[in-house]
Amino acid sequence: MNTNPYMAVCFGEVLWDFLPNGTKQPGGAPMNVAYHLNQSGLPTAMISRIGNDELGVELLQYFTSKKVSGDFIQTDESHATSRVLATVNGNHVTYDIVKPVAWDFIEYNMAIEKLVSDARYFIFGSLGARAEKSRSTLFELLEIAPYKILDINLRPPHFEKKVLDYLMQHADMLKLNADELQLLGEWFNLRGNEQQQMEALQEKFQLNTIVTTRGDKGASVIHHGVFVEHPGFKVQVADTIGSGDAFLAGFISRLVGTGLVPESLEFACKLGAFIAGKHGACPPYEATDVEKTIGVA
Repeated sequence: MNTNPYMAVCFGEVLWDFLPNGTKQPGGAPMNVAYHLNQSGLPTAMISRIGNDELGVELLQYFTSKKVSGDFIQTDESHATSRVLATVNGNHVTYDIVKPVAWDFIEYNMAIEKLVSDARYFIFGSLGARAEKSRSTLFELLEIAPYKILDINLRPPHFEKKVLDYLMQHADMLKLNADELQLLGEWFNLRGNEQQQMEALQEKFQLNTIVTTRGDKGASVIHHGVFVEHPGFKVQVADTIGSGDAFLAGFISRLVGTGLVPESLEFACKLGAFIAGKHGACPPYEATDVEKTIGVA
């Protein structure tokens, strides 16, 4: 009998972003996705690792405050909680992701094996595979996860082509942005426009679904060979931190609920725009706030 209360599991980095103004805020794409999935009504757990230090304690307190379970967050006695130095230039954010840190050493155990095998969706990114230990754990989990969603999230220089190739071969859904699609197009000689490149990528890696975000210009999806796009929603941008993570969570939550790709894409664009209009990656909100705030395209 499946007693797992979580429909989805996110794997990878949890960290503190240290901003140029001297403040810090919790971050990590998988953790952001977990938060927004929970807010959208899809119970989600997080697998990661923190140091046995003050920053780690603060992260666990943050998880609790956001109703994201810390039950599968491991504690590392030898490596520190992750710190990322963020530089903001207008709406563009760059990151200096310090290594090695605790989430580079996520260990495989029976607890996370059961968690992942019993969940419906497993969400992971390329950054969590940058180090050998966590990469090995991720590869083992990919063998047992029912449905695998790769949020590719490329952060130079923390990725390798051969690892990305492996991750895409084992994914069912791929989410990426227009720049990442262009890079993959160069790597794999994918010709044509956005739709044609997505179709070629889908065929090459036998992916059920590919989602490409275009920043303030919306997004597109190819799902079982059917291409759908949306122009996005205009908002007054506060910052773009976490808006792509919110987009992915919105898409997954609606696709689970309705099975309808156009409606799922529209809500994803709404949630991404809503978060871009707020400060920080995980502001407090209810799912109903999104529909009330974001108007028609």
